[in-house]
Amino acid sequence: MKTYTKSSLIISTYNWPEALRLCLLSVKEQSVLPDEVIIADDGSTEETSAIIEAIRPTFPVRLVHIWHKDEGFQLSKIRNKAIATSSFKYIIQIDGDLILHKHFIKDHLNLSKPGAFMTGSRVLMNKQLSERLLRLQKTGIQLFEPGLGNLFNRVNAAWLSRCLADHYRTHDIFSLRGCNMAFWKEDLVRVNGYNECFTGWGREDNEIAVRLINSGIRKRTIKFGGIVFHIHHQEADRRNYQENEGRLTYALQNNSVYCSQGLDQYFNTFNEVEQVENELIA
Repeated sequence: MKTYTKSSLIISTYNWPEALRLCLLSVKEQSVLPDEVIIADDGSTEETSAIIEAIRPTFPVRLVHIWHKDEGFQLSKIRNKAIATSSFKYIIQIDGDLILHKHFIKDHLNLSKPGAFMTGSRVLMNKQLSERLLRLQKTGIQLFEPGLGNLFNRVNAAWLSRCLADHYRTHDIFSLRGCNMAFWKEDLVRVNGYNECFTGWGREDNEIAVRLINSGIRKRTIKFGGIVFHIHHQEADRRNYQENEGRLTYALQNNSVYCSQGLDQYFNTFNEVEQVENELIA
């Protein structure tokens, strides 16, 4: 039996417990499980916590809920907190409005390589299909299911995925989705994780890719594998988009590697919490 790299799956969420539950059900059905799942919760109400606690007893791996107070869209901050508390050296990152193909984790781990981060894509679902799956809490999706877009993003072909990983848009920092990425934790530490100057929707994922590439970490692309199905919802508020675009431009023009407001501020905090938890268990 193949031995896989130990991995932490980070799932970002905000006030959509029904979608998160569906996402977690699809994690339970993975052909290769992550070694832990960390919910990066950007200030949801108690309904989200209730969903997590309800599924925890039957969840096959450690399930951690990292939450902070709702003070607006702070995805970079909650992701950093989740990264800081992660236990394993490989981090796979998704959003809580996704349903994962059963080989999603396996595909990512099979393509993981030192000195590189992975970027994937998504399959869009229309409103009707999304509402039906949410109502039924059903994770099974067929290749030609009505209501799916992006035909090529639905196809799982491991051999083709391997062929394209180092050739498909590997220098294009705009060809990536923060909802489907994977990193070595040590590489995230090197660039100090996400830049928390990014608030509101947009460009935090492109900016961290810029800094990783500038630090010598290659971008690889996962196509025909690492498949995720995106549950339909209204677009996020984009009022901060221009400011975030400016921050991305700064990183590109200045060959940025490290951000000052990032991951390092959380390590002591979460290491202390982990130590206390271990003492209580002992």
